[in-house]
Amino acid sequence: MRSINDQSCDLLVVGGGLVGLALARAAAHAGLDVLIVDREAPKQAVSNVFDGRVSSIARGSANMLNHLGVWDLIREDAQPIKEIRVTDDGSPFFLHYASRDVGNGPMGYILENRILRRALQAAVEQDPRIAWRTQIEVEEIECGIYGVCAQLSDGSTANSPLVAAADGRDSVLRTKAGINVINRSYGQVGIVCTVAHSLPHGAIAHERFLSAGPFAILPMTGNRSSLVWTERPEVASTILKLGTSDFLGELAWRFGDFLGQLKVVSPRWQYPLELTMAERLIAGRLALVGDAAHAIHPIAGQGLNLGLRDAAALAEVVSNAYQLGMDIGEATVLENYGRWRRFDGLAMAAVTDSLNRLFSNDIVPLREIRSIGLATVNKLPILKAIFQRHAMGVLGHLPKLLQDSAI
Repeated sequence: MRSINDQSCDLLVVGGGLVGLALARAAAHAGLDVLIVDREAPKQAVSNVFDGRVSSIARGSANMLNHLGVWDLIREDAQPIKEIRVTDDGSPFFLHYASRDVGNGPMGYILENRILRRALQAAVEQDPRIAWRTQIEVEEIECGIYGVCAQLSDGSTANSPLVAAADGRDSVLRTKAGINVINRSYGQVGIVCTVAHSLPHGAIAHERFLSAGPFAILPMTGNRSSLVWTERPEVASTILKLGTSDFLGELAWRFGDFLGQLKVVSPRWQYPLELTMAERLIAGRLALVGDAAHAIHPIAGQGLNLGLRDAAALAEVVSNAYQLGMDIGEATVLENYGRWRRFDGLAMAAVTDSLNRLFSNDIVPLREIRSIGLATVNKLPILKAIFQRHAMGVLGHLPKLLQDSAI
């Protein structure tokens, strides 16, 4: 790991979350010197106690983590997803995906956030091309002809030809750059927790559409599953105030008894569900990645995967320019990144938004349309395979880091 006294770098990454750390490792892997500025303290961000938060890691994202030397650190803790079953409340029709239909290997994995973050931190700390400064914020950015000078909260400065904003949904750098955002509340709250169950889950992920919103049951290692339970705000508030027994009762009638006896084994989390889309992904010597660029509905579990694709694409675009001796922060380089990532972000936002609108209601005509749609897709192997490969993150123009890897 480089000395923290070195304030000059090829890429300045602002934000030390999962996407920021992955971007730093990807850029360093491509030969760039990277400085991460992170307002959090690493030890505070990773706990030895499971807090209930997990991520869905698509196959393409797993390939990326393998290329970056992270996968071996998390392999034993990553639960493979071998099947996905999509059902609509009260409908006899369903949609079923199986990994065997599109080749070898799982479609994706479920992993505790703390384990992924710990592995990414270890990879970053061991990389001699990465310096990581924590508990420091960027106060001002001065963009010049040949680079950027960032004024940091400890009085020091950092100089780089390019800054990557990985500072989240409420990105300060995005605001400083004058990039407008489109915000829309879904009028829903996501309740997240983990349950233990007496019967094995069989590596099957379930997406159930109830009138209030999607109810996802995601397999974890052991006889555990993570729940992402969507409710209207007033209902969610009431549910979260319930005692353990009453909360489990509310959960059980939505969950069903197909996995046997249930027990809540994590804290309960809640967060408002919103769509946030930046109108531009680039500005002068600035590129947005992850939630700073686009934060979408969790209905398909694609938020982190979208951010990892941003990181892989930016690292590839910048690396190609760097190898040609170009200024990696110049407009033509950043435009390549913006064009590449804009369509994927818009498409994923449109898909998740449309699915949520279509399924989160009890309108009879729409219920009939949904049933026909599920049955039709399930009976058309070619169409189903396209949807499945998209969910796996292995469809379309992929960065090299996301392409097939033996994991």
